[in-house]
Amino acid sequence: MPDFARWQQMVYATGGCAQPVRLHGERYTLDSRTGEVLDVYRTADEPTGFLLTACGNRRASRCPACSAVYKDDTYHLIITGLRGGKGVPEDASQHPRAFVTFTAPSFGAVHAHREQSGRTLPCRPRRDRPVCEHGRPKGCGLRHERDDVQVGQPLCVDCYDYIGAVLWNAHAGTLWREFTKTMPSVLARLLGITRLQLRRMVRLSYAKVAEYQARGLVHFHAVVRLDGPDGPADRPPDHITIDLLDRAIRRTSGQVAVRIEDGAPSPVRWGDQLDVRPVYVSAELDGMSDQRVARYVAKYATKGAESAGTVDRPIRHTWEISGLKATEHARRMIYTCFSLADLPPYRHLPLRQWAHMLGYGGHFSTKSRRYSIRLGDLRQARADFRAEHARLVKGTPPLAQETTVTVSEWHYAGTGHRHGEAFWAELARQRIATARKIARDQASEDR
Repeated sequence: MPDFARWQQMVYATGGCAQPVRLHGERYTLDSRTGEVLDVYRTADEPTGFLLTACGNRRASRCPACSAVYKDDTYHLIITGLRGGKGVPEDASQHPRAFVTFTAPSFGAVHAHREQSGRTLPCRPRRDRPVCEHGRPKGCGLRHERDDVQVGQPLCVDCYDYIGAVLWNAHAGTLWREFTKTMPSVLARLLGITRLQLRRMVRLSYAKVAEYQARGLVHFHAVVRLDGPDGPADRPPDHITIDLLDRAIRRTSGQVAVRIEDGAPSPVRWGDQLDVRPVYVSAELDGMSDQRVARYVAKYATKGAESAGTVDRPIRHTWEISGLKATEHARRMIYTCFSLADLPPYRHLPLRQWAHMLGYGGHFSTKSRRYSIRLGDLRQARADFRAEHARLVKGTPPLAQETTVTVSEWHYAGTGHRHGEAFWAELARQRIATARKIARDQASEDR
């Protein structure tokens, strides 16, 4: 078709987005002093009649192209908070920092992949195989590989506490907020000072990402850093060490809890498995390197609940559950969400809305205000770069932002590709991904 070349340009501009948004509209750039029209763009002038924009979905299962951009942005957000750069002073790399993994408690025995010295072990020792009250063995004895579909599935579905698991997911975000609010008090007690004195000495900064375990429960990977009172540009006192940070994290995680409504199970708490590792600039020593931490966090920033055997789209009705392409364990958790949503104590929880997320409706990635650069800043820098590149290609003279005004009006025209266009979009995505990989490999060789 005559419009193919221009359509292909727009697809490459979106990075090969799998679910692009089609827009109708126009944009005018005016001189704010004289009112003169400096630049005009109308989708009516396009051969296709519309403009394609990227969907921006972070999930790799929904859009590999946009999730790759989100993954790279998350990497830069984490690494700048560890090494500095992009407005964060390099001195931040000398502050006490730890990489922490918070897990959920156990709600029943599940099949697990166990490994030691590169050798796969039985998920449960054979000596631990008494039968439960329902006549099923409590142990397994089989060796499960990482991709085994049984990993994360309960040994006995009747013994498994599905209500407790769903409520834990629903309150996990609140539990994290309680942790960040409580930790300054714990730090103050460890130092033998008041909260007011602590605020004049130390500021807590963090960035965290949520990940689903195979058993359908979220756990959090977090980078926790201690700064001076003015943020990353201010170094904390010398007696604020990584050992103090380690003790504060462990003590805080052990004491925070979220109370649920009357008649509900016990308060929501963190699980016993807590991993705290110091973060170093490069050499791993007894902790982890900052680059490894940033890559690890970014890796899980694009994964959702689908990695736990559920689906990546909302579920509106209970009759849909039986037909889902999900594991039996995930179906039971989804059904529990719908069942609890009808009970008075839990009607304030959006369990139906987040049933496909197994009850978890919190943010997948968050950070404190002064940890590092914002995702919005990275996106704006990318948009400015593309606009400048388009201006150079078009030959438009440079426009001073302080003397120009942009007026635009856009209307939604649809989502997704049409008439077999998805094939060409996927081809564009693969070419862009290959070019980026070659560039990264070349940069690594140059270093």
